Amino acid sequence: MSIKVKRSRAQPIAQLLNQRGDLGLLMRQSRLIDQAQRHLRAHLPEEMREHVFVGGFHQGKLTLISSQASWLTWLRFEQSRLLDLLHQLPGFEGVTGLAFKVRPVRPVIPPKRNSRTLSSSAAQTLNACADETDDPALKRALAKLASHANRPSDT
Repeated sequence: MSIKVKRSRAQPIAQLLNQRGDLGLLMRQSRLIDQAQRHLRAHLPEEMREHVFVGGFHQGKLTLISSQASWLTWLRFEQSRLLDLLHQLPGFEGVTGLAFKVRPVRPVIPPKRNSRTLSSSAAQTLNACADETDDPALKRALAKLASHANRPSDT
């Protein structure tokens, strides 16, 4: 197995984003979607703003995603007004329609924290072991471990 040396140099990120390649196209598309997201949210009722997302743009249709079907029902009734709003943005003159999708948002649940308690009798045993130990590092470690027993802030 051989390793071949590449003769090309690393390019600055600004140059990569300004090229006509896949990465530049993807970045332009993500900027347009973000622009549409902000513009639509600014014109939606307050209670809907956090529940409606722009999902993508494909074949002239802009996809709107929501966590509840009831929000999308309201958006379907307002489809012509929303299209007029989108046509005001540069780059969205070609939007011919809206596609609606329901995608439930699952809240992030932090993992449960395992908290352990050290009884006072265990702390006394650790302190007794620390007193009988000649090794200073082990003595400090045992004393520190014993200090965790029944702290006032934990009870």
